[in-house]
Amino acid sequence: MAKKAETTAIEIQEISMGRLRCNIVGTTPLLMHRFSAKARRELLMPKGPVNRAEKAANLKHDPVSEFRETIYLNRDDSTPSRVHLPAETFSKALANAALDIPGASKSQMLRLTSVVSTQINVFGVPKLHMAMVRSSDMARTPDVRTRAIFPEWACTIEVSFVSSLIKEKQVINLLAAAGIIVGIGDGRPQKGMSYGKFRVADDRDEDFIRIVKTQGRAAQIKGIADAAAYDAETEELLTWFQTEVKAREKIVPSDDVSAEMKKLPALKAGKASKTNGATAN
Repeated sequence: MAKKAETTAIEIQEISMGRLRCNIVGTTPLLMHRFSAKARRELLMPKGPVNRAEKAANLKHDPVSEFRETIYLNRDDSTPSRVHLPAETFSKALANAALDIPGASKSQMLRLTSVVSTQINVFGVPKLHMAMVRSSDMARTPDVRTRAIFPEWACTIEVSFVSSLIKEKQVINLLAAAGIIVGIGDGRPQKGMSYGKFRVADDRDEDFIRIVKTQGRAAQIKGIADAAAYDAETEELLTWFQTEVKAREKIVPSDDVSAEMKKLPALKAGKASKTNGATAN
């Protein structure tokens, strides 16, 4: 007589979730890396080849327009800042930090942690940054790239995590490690440079309080309109460009936009919502 197969009950442990709100303060400048409108339009509908006459008639670069287009802008006027970052910016930083931390893996951190904010309000006044870069073509053609840089910056993120498998302190430690060895934005440590580093701060942190209080929406709108040069090299390049544009009687689209932006009324920064530095709910 055949023996009856035994059945084993499957027991699944209940998953508990936790939330952690952390204040972030930049320790090195942040280089914004949003794709420009021109690049996105070219991907959507590529432009056909142009001849030598068309190349000569059109400007290859408009630094001020390129500076503004690299910034993630808040469309909602009620937000305390004019600038934001996508939530995946910090999610990826957390996951990539796990590659160099014993006891965790990138895929595991992507599953166990997530930044729940749909967008992250960033405080800090942008300046115009120009640098020599190499294109990705076979010849590695040199070019000048213009981006927005934030000498000082701060934000608050909210992280959701599986508290039954990973502890609050571990999440904070991983986020702190991400700020040192991974970073965010262009030129971050993960890519071999030193931009976009950050640290975790609490509500009493003087730098966090100062940046949020003085470098919110009103200061950002002015900074975007002014497009001030970040350093001496940028100022030299920008001054030369503006002089040559006038000498060659070229039309720069950003000139009209700049004039309109400077007519905007001074906006109140608005009261920043109360945030908890690295506190669990």
